[in-house]
Amino acid sequence: MPQPPRPPAAPPARALDGILVADFSRVLAGPLAAATLADLGAEVIKVERPGTGDDTRAWGPPFAEDGTAAYFDAANRSKRGLALDLGDPADAAAARELARRADVLIENFRPGALTKYGLDHTATRAANPGLVHCSITGFGSGAGASLPGYDFVVQAVGGLMSITGEPGGPPLKAGVALVDVLTAKDATTGILAALRHRDRTGRGQLVEVNLLSSLLGSLVNQASGHLATGRDPGPMGNRHPSIAPYETLACRDGRPLAVAAGNDRQFRALATALGSPELADDPRFARNQDRVQNRTDLIKALEERLAVDTPENWTERLLAASVPCGPVNTLSQALELAERLGLTPVTPVGEDRIPQVTSPLRLSDTPVTPPTAPPRLDENGTALRTWLSGPADHPLPPRM
Repeated sequence: MPQPPRPPAAPPARALDGILVADFSRVLAGPLAAATLADLGAEVIKVERPGTGDDTRAWGPPFAEDGTAAYFDAANRSKRGLALDLGDPADAAAARELARRADVLIENFRPGALTKYGLDHTATRAANPGLVHCSITGFGSGAGASLPGYDFVVQAVGGLMSITGEPGGPPLKAGVALVDVLTAKDATTGILAALRHRDRTGRGQLVEVNLLSSLLGSLVNQASGHLATGRDPGPMGNRHPSIAPYETLACRDGRPLAVAAGNDRQFRALATALGSPELADDPRFARNQDRVQNRTDLIKALEERLAVDTPENWTERLLAASVPCGPVNTLSQALELAERLGLTPVTPVGEDRIPQVTSPLRLSDTPVTPPTAPPRLDENGTALRTWLSGPADHPLPPRM
């Protein structure tokens, strides 16, 4: 007898199924944290100013064919769009109702700026005791509360630029808004910890992160070295202050190869693969501390041997010898590498929309939610305003 058709399989559970996030943040750190929560299954409503929206909607070029700024798309996947003018009493009331219904609220207003709208932490927690309210600032809520927080400025005043670049050259920023990205990850970690606490107690709490503290916390060995010695580290280009060789080395035609020999065994494997095993027994190079002390002689000896071939050929030979290394790729080459390795680095989100870089998270039982295109300004506004004006126990309207 023919078998009856099987019912469609239920979609896999997501780690944050049932969590509603009110994203009042702008630019990068807050929106990226909210997008990460969306990756994990949360429903995220992005609240923006009518007319202009998030600043990054205008940060271009590059723009997509439809006028969407690539910068905005990078941090706003998988959200619903709602435009509210907090200066309008009706819109401010809708914003407060959203905060009352939400599990998480993310904002990066200057400390105190939300008080007049009833959206500060004290007010939101009074109306919604289970709310996790995440506040992202540039320099904290104390003496630095009035200082504007921009990634580039924090890279400068936070010490990162002082250790980036070549010795004797000008201080340089990182090639991406690294402090914003690090702060987004700190915010996400704090929010998840606060949700876990709420699971046990039923109580929400205030999560505070700031760009300066996130940067200082990310300086790890450089900060620890300063605290141990009292000396300020300086720029070393691509070199490492405590490991050698751990830098780019010139191959044929001066083209660079990144080599990271993190221990004496790996250095011996490198020396052998270069046809010069005696380098690993040279008293100047036998131990890592010796190699750091004699870095100039070491690099000269290695580059003399590397000069006979290309970075690509050396990569193949050195990886076969278990020496960590690789050519200095462009971004397109990096994406091609990830694709060859089966990492599926790019995910399409719709025709004529900018694809998304795939979430780096892999969870075996609660997989990451496939991304959807970032919202147009107020794309879901009509449905969401109707929902916010109705009974609080009504579910979110389905996405159209």
